[in-house]
Amino acid sequence: MKTQAALLTGLGSDFTVAEIDIDGPRAGEVLVQIEAVGICHTDLAARDGVLPVEFPAVVGHEGAGRVVAVGDDVTKVAVGDKVGVTFNSCGRCTTCTTGRQSYCERFNEVNYGGVRADGSKPLSRDGSTVGGLFFGQSSFARHALANERNVVKIDDDIPFSLLAPLGCGVQTGVGAVTRSLNAQKGSAIAIAGGGSVGLSAVLGAVIRECAIVIVVEPNQKRRDLALDLGATHAVDPAGGDVAEQIRQIVPRGVDHVVDTTGIPSVINSLIGAVAVRGTVGLIGVPSDPAAGVDLNIITALTLGLTITGIIEGDSVPDDFIPELVELYRTGRLPLEKLVTTFEFAEINRAVAAQHDGDVVKPVLVFEER
Repeated sequence: MKTQAALLTGLGSDFTVAEIDIDGPRAGEVLVQIEAVGICHTDLAARDGVLPVEFPAVVGHEGAGRVVAVGDDVTKVAVGDKVGVTFNSCGRCTTCTTGRQSYCERFNEVNYGGVRADGSKPLSRDGSTVGGLFFGQSSFARHALANERNVVKIDDDIPFSLLAPLGCGVQTGVGAVTRSLNAQKGSAIAIAGGGSVGLSAVLGAVIRECAIVIVVEPNQKRRDLALDLGATHAVDPAGGDVAEQIRQIVPRGVDHVVDTTGIPSVINSLIGAVAVRGTVGLIGVPSDPAAGVDLNIITALTLGLTITGIIEGDSVPDDFIPELVELYRTGRLPLEKLVTTFEFAEINRAVAAQHDGDVVKPVLVFEER
């Protein structure tokens, strides 16, 4: 069938809205009519070559919409169901079968490989293949082909524009604090970066009743928003050594650090602000895939330091996304303070607005705002 999509035509290109062809669903697959889709840094990392995609390509991995067709053997959802679309996983490896599917042993293959298990590609244009199946969905399009495994049925009344970012950015930030780090009531946490993931981590810290929540962010508007969302302190990195600024607030250091920037110098400074037995959670994707951090072994030993990588907030999407929806419904997850909607055709303006810090989480919509 024909559908509208935002194409990346080459490395670093703008998005071009064009008509493409998309296959109908095969066994285990679900065709979703997308009503809203969030723009995430990972989409832009693919655009810039940090993550592998085949150009021309359709990316997008925070889709939300309604099921319009299902393949054979699909039982989890039916035509007409409202769904959020999230990351893909194989469902068979050790991590998938023990509730850790965000660390699926085939994560790169099933999220970035761009092909079905039989090697076929579901997207094309003028008879030539188009890179797709990004995160098992490629939802920068009016229709997205996903798998039964990476769609989550949602019965609650939540706007598509707020459901969409739960598929990656929000579940990553909230989950990093509540699941990956399991921050406890009364603890101290520092969060680097005031984008959608970092501010979602702030919301996670508020949900967990952390006593001290420090956000490190150069943008004044985002620092103000962090405080509005419940952060207790907002630090401007231009104000001096970040570790020293944090220790002025918490002399013993923080129990947890969440880095959403992927910038080695930022991570190095945060390590200096960690308390004994503290944990540093790494979320941000670096612009250089070979980037690393300096870790003094004696310091790590003395502190009993833990550094952990975090993918998708250790989410089990079928459980966690409905939990996030319920938090929104009860007023504990004010997603509307993070989201700004744009018509789908305005995708390049939305990307620029996010880059310039004018918006936190741009969400593309096909319906009237």
